Amino acid sequence: MEWYIGVLKKYAVFSGRARRKEYWMFFLFNCIVSIILGLLGRIPGAGSVFGIVSIIYSLALIVPSLAVAVRRLHDTNRSGWMFLLILIPLVGAIIVLVFSVQDGTPGDNKFGPNPKGVSAAVS
Repeated sequence: MEWYIGVLKKYAVFSGRARRKEYWMFFLFNCIVSIILGLLGRIPGAGSVFGIVSIIYSLALIVPSLAVAVRRLHDTNRSGWMFLLILIPLVGAIIVLVFSVQDGTPGDNKFGPNPKGVSAAVS
């Protein structure tokens, strides 16, 4: 839950870096909430209320979702603009997924310090 709240505290922060754990825990929590709201939306009589709540929830999380995705790309030393690859049907989503599962750049990069707090080994 702390990862979810942490992303919401950085609601529109597109600078810096986000660890894999931060990104994927936020994604997981959003999936769980969306599934629960979807199931509650099927309850006869109360479905329209939960449908509206689901729409409001989705709209409220557009900006934080984009922000954490951009920070995740920054952690892999890529520009946040690379997220626009997702607009390419099928292939773009796969490319962004591969970028999202990669480990972050060890040490500092041009987007900020390592969020793991581990500095790069100097050779």
